Amino acid sequence: MKRTLTAPGLLLILVAIGGRFTLDRAGYPDLVWVDLRVVGLLLALTVLIIDVARRPATPAPRTREGWLVAMVLFFLFQIASGLWAPSASRVGPQTVDLLLMGALVIALYLYAVGDPETVVRQAFLLFYVAAIVFALAALFINGPGEQGRYSAFGGGPNVFVRIEILGVISAIALAMIHRRLLWLLATPLFGLAAVLSGSRAGLLAAAAVGGVALFKIRRRLHPGAVAGAFVFVAAAVTVIWAFAPPAFTSLFQERFVEQTVQERYLSDRTSIWAAAWQLAVDHPIAGAGLDGFYGIIGVNQFVEYPHNYVLAVAAEGGLIGIGLLTTAVLLWTKTVYGGGHRPKLTGLAVSAAVFVGLSSLFSGDYYDSRLAWMFAALAAAAAVVPAVAPVREEVHA
Repeated sequence: MKRTLTAPGLLLILVAIGGRFTLDRAGYPDLVWVDLRVVGLLLALTVLIIDVARRPATPAPRTREGWLVAMVLFFLFQIASGLWAPSASRVGPQTVDLLLMGALVIALYLYAVGDPETVVRQAFLLFYVAAIVFALAALFINGPGEQGRYSAFGGGPNVFVRIEILGVISAIALAMIHRRLLWLLATPLFGLAAVLSGSRAGLLAAAAVGGVALFKIRRRLHPGAVAGAFVFVAAAVTVIWAFAPPAFTSLFQERFVEQTVQERYLSDRTSIWAAAWQLAVDHPIAGAGLDGFYGIIGVNQFVEYPHNYVLAVAAEGGLIGIGLLTTAVLLWTKTVYGGGHRPKLTGLAVSAAVFVGLSSLFSGDYYDSRLAWMFAALAAAAAVVPAVAPVREEVHA
């Protein structure tokens, strides 16, 4: 019998995937103040309380949750830094983002420790479905934006590519869990959508995670499996090329060949990062305060945020913020190192968390990092919670 209810996980992941969604985006401008994240999170917490109350006692005490404490302290410090933020900073919205993100991660972790196997698999299934829905919406409903880049449901291309690459990771995870290669059939769709996003950083992060994963399992690769993988990739590329929309070739040529290789255009990232670094140097101890980058620099240069999670923390939180973030990451790394009780499930969730984390070094604000923290929570839960009884691992490479 399943030890957890399905509803909490479904609601939590829907809130996470949905991003910032107010009712004005649904055609109700007078209800712009209604933040559906809050509504969804309150519903999720309600059913989570019911789930926690009904679940059986955990088989052993959990003692490796220092990373979670450090994460909470980090978020609280970021919120507190709004006290010395510049007057032009958007402290209110940023505070709401951090509160919701912290609550989301804590809730998902509390949910996952009840039955890590079920919850992690459910998460991969939901992201698999979400990637399909987002890809189809981008291709057949939303279409290309002003720059020819694809996205879906009002989100940006850099968020869209994360959903699609997480779909690829989820497909691999589900194929390993269920021992069915049919799960991989959707990966050409995910790959096409990811390329159409035009997100160079997202694709680079995906390549880095994939390369490390292949290096780690290099000794377990058989020639037949390698040959089969090459055949599948070749077939996937053929399918993508055959069914891609007309804009695919022009986008690939302009975005990846001309701008990246020939012109070395980086969307002004280097100048933005330099400004963020200078702000960190000018405010070394506690930073410029929450959203201080926008309050001092962005408001005049029309730049929303530094487009680098670590630089944003350094600029707005100083050495204190960087210290708390580093502590949380190091404690989490120690928690998941080696995989704990479920090495393969833990490893898959770590891959997803690292991918989003790497992507956050090139784009996105604080709230856009929520998927990295969420998969980090799933990985930690899979690693630290002992199994109810000795069972054979059901995930096979």
